[in-house]
Amino acid sequence: MATLVLQIPSRNRLRTGAVADGASRPERAGTEYRYVLSLNGLSVDQHGQAAAALLPKADNVVAMLADADIAWHRIPLPKAPAARLRAALGGVLEEALLDDAEQTHFALAPQAVAGQPTWIAAVNRRWLAGELAALEKAHVFIDRVVPAAWPDELPSGHFAEVEAQADGGAHGVSLTWSHPEGVVCLRLQGALARSLVPQPAPPGTRWSSTPGAAAAAEQWLGAPVNVMAPPERLLQAARTLWNLRQFELARRNRGMRALRDGFKQWRSPAWRPVRYGAVALVAAQLIGLNLWAWSQKRAVEAKRVAAVQLLQASFPNVRAVLDAPLQMNREVQTLRTLAGKPGDTDLEPMLQAAAAAWPPDRPPVENLRFEPGKLSLAATGWDPAQVEQFRGRLRPAGWQVDAADGRVVLTRAARGTP
Repeated sequence: MATLVLQIPSRNRLRTGAVADGASRPERAGTEYRYVLSLNGLSVDQHGQAAAALLPKADNVVAMLADADIAWHRIPLPKAPAARLRAALGGVLEEALLDDAEQTHFALAPQAVAGQPTWIAAVNRRWLAGELAALEKAHVFIDRVVPAAWPDELPSGHFAEVEAQADGGAHGVSLTWSHPEGVVCLRLQGALARSLVPQPAPPGTRWSSTPGAAAAAEQWLGAPVNVMAPPERLLQAARTLWNLRQFELARRNRGMRALRDGFKQWRSPAWRPVRYGAVALVAAQLIGLNLWAWSQKRAVEAKRVAAVQLLQASFPNVRAVLDAPLQMNREVQTLRTLAGKPGDTDLEPMLQAAAAAWPPDRPPVENLRFEPGKLSLAATGWDPAQVEQFRGRLRPAGWQVDAADGRVVLTRAARGTP
């Protein structure tokens, strides 16, 4: 299942000569996103930069936030209902936030337990909502939002060049220091980084750097670092269990998007056994239906051959067999006629049947008309009860009675007629 990971550009900050806009970038339409596409979630298959509308299509889309765009707070998780948890977090963290609590988006750490200390990620809500809306407008629907770095029991440090800004500021190399006490972004210039990063670093600390910052990182650290290109870091962030799309920014699946998400879930590796089982079931049904149809065809063919053999054995003069039952019936009727015996649809048997069922309170029939297989009798003055009585007496013997225009018509009931 293909995974697309893109990086949302860092939020603008207030600086001299610039306009503060914590909610959105004024030229979002022309923004290009750094991205990486992976077919297995482990290796880089394609990477680059592109506008939102030109990003590659994928089954799963993940957005990564810059290190400086997330603030981290560790608090005991309030014991509150899910509908009120967001408000409870705002009340607990109100004093620790730089922005107003109502303008801050919160996200809980994976597998957070109520009453236990847990990490809370805080992001400017208006800005993040605007970024997600801009991507969705370009038909890029974000499934998860993940941090680039997060508090971890195993410390790590990542060095990167600071991207140049339009005003000429923000250059050099930065260090993102992730440790059990939180995440902090530092410049290598000055003594602050030296004072906050333990010397020597704790055992097992993982050091990485972008290619352009590797030389400065190794000089500052005094030890080699693992070179990690931006696409590799994007892919590493996508493997975390964090998902910042919670509370008011949680995914809303409706209409075609719900169908798309359901189809993506169906194609996910977790559903592979179900897909294999469904395919096997459909294959078994198709094979079974074909075997059953073949068996039925063989049975019908055997009955047809038996009917042909019976006809030719009983009536050797019949040479060409086109419809064995019909031809056999005609031959039997011919033999009956030659023998002088009436058939079921001749006049005598039909008159006998009508006489046996004739209502006792009715006079003899005034007139009748006969056609082969059809006997019409005058029934002037019959009420519905008498017609129904006449019909009921003949029905068990296989006769059908129709009444109309003062007459009752007697015919042989078709097979299967009750």
